[in-house]
Amino acid sequence: MFINLKISRRIHSFVGVFFLLLIGIVTEHWIIAADVPVSRPIEQIKTDQLVMALTINVDWGEEYIPAILDVLDQSQARATFFVTGRWAKKNPELLKIISIRGHQIENHGYSHPHPDQLSVGANQEEIKKTESIIEGIIGKKTHLYAPPYGEKGASGLRAADALGYQTILWTLDTVDWRSDSSPEIIAKRILKPEIKFGIKPDKSGAIVLMHPKANTVRALPVILKQLVQAGFSFQTLDGLITLERIGDTTS
Repeated sequence: MFINLKISRRIHSFVGVFFLLLIGIVTEHWIIAADVPVSRPIEQIKTDQLVMALTINVDWGEEYIPAILDVLDQSQARATFFVTGRWAKKNPELLKIISIRGHQIENHGYSHPHPDQLSVGANQEEIKKTESIIEGIIGKKTHLYAPPYGEKGASGLRAADALGYQTILWTLDTVDWRSDSSPEIIAKRILKPEIKFGIKPDKSGAIVLMHPKANTVRALPVILKQLVQAGFSFQTLDGLITLERIGDTTS
């Protein structure tokens, strides 16, 4: 009798835990699927001014960052670095240098996962963990989020929204992470971008996506020189966003 009672209690406990987990899963899916407004990612700023934002997503490639900083200084360009939490944790001194040299540092999640494959809660943990690490190193709190792989599914967007973050994507992509992206090809993708969806991308107010790669270091002086000659300047995302109303021209 005592044994049966003990087994019965264990079964009830198991059923209770299972029920709570089921409620959590159902609630999570309901939140994602619910018809609740969510902020659209910023892909471009609509402005008549000749200004662009260079963004550099960082989860590796720290050996190329000093050279990138030097090239940016030579053109008096300011960039926005989206770094992962695990990278920041391993490279605190370099993160400080990036900030000291006048560049904006923002949030790229902690472990560079696929946001579309995570729950809202898991995406929030990725963002919050990175926010805490970055703030602990440079004393500044992040407020912009660049989702890894450029994924813009509901769970990632809702996670960013709930934490007060604005999600950032891009207008022009260097695709510099590919092994066949030579310096010439990288430069051409920014200086003479291809027509997409029947529209030629406007470089005014454009957000450019780059990574710390050897060929990016070689292409960047060419990109900056030609654009500066054309009258362009380069601001952080915070600076660019304040110029005009938000645009969305590439999706």
